[in-house]
Amino acid sequence: MTIEELRSEYPYLYETHMHTAESSRCASSKAADMVRAYKEAGYSGIVVSDHNWGGNTTVDPNLPWEEWIDTFFKPYFIAKEEGDKIGLPVFLSIEATLHGGHDFLLYGFTIDWMKKHPEIKTADVPELCDLIHSVGGMVIQAHPYREAHYIKEICTYEKYVDGIEMFNSGHLSDDPADDRSCWNEKAVKLANDNNLPGTAGSDQHSTDLDGGGVAFRTPLKDLNDYIKRIKNDEDRILTDGRFWYDKKGNKII
Repeated sequence: MTIEELRSEYPYLYETHMHTAESSRCASSKAADMVRAYKEAGYSGIVVSDHNWGGNTTVDPNLPWEEWIDTFFKPYFIAKEEGDKIGLPVFLSIEATLHGGHDFLLYGFTIDWMKKHPEIKTADVPELCDLIHSVGGMVIQAHPYREAHYIKEICTYEKYVDGIEMFNSGHLSDDPADDRSCWNEKAVKLANDNNLPGTAGSDQHSTDLDGGGVAFRTPLKDLNDYIKRIKNDEDRILTDGRFWYDKKGNKII
């Protein structure tokens, strides 16, 4: 099977993990520019997942909670407005960093709900998952085996989360001496060993796109549709921007 044949079967590619410069301090491209880049690259939709209060955010942590929320989500609305103009669906998420530097992608909440639950700011992992699950949402552990200065130790949370980010494009390198790709391999094993569904995302911080994401045979109706398909481990393929994999992380091409 060629890449062209595979993509003709799974033509709807979605970015599940990306950042904007307005809310994520480590990002270099603004929300509207990111949307245009993904549209030009042929994506069918994107999920804005900026770094939250526990991560590398640009938003002053001392702001009152509701003001913090309004400021933090401004780039999402900018991205959605641009997406509506050019025909690219834009969905809402957060990359939540908890104590020790462990990251989780949160899907399925609303901004109004978030404003009513300031306790999420101090929640530990079980509490965080319970809060998101209370509204029918989904929690994916992002890059569980990443090694970085902000991560105190490697910890996995397969008992609490709904899935594992198997492939993170940020772990790929052209340097043969760089073994970061093993972080993705370990994540694949973690998901399969615990019968958890896997996802893929670029963890993109600029318009120089890596090409990662999750592709489906049919377009997503909305973010709840994405949550349902992942929780039910429905048909999909994954990409790290270089290769394509089945939903269990086995290389297809």
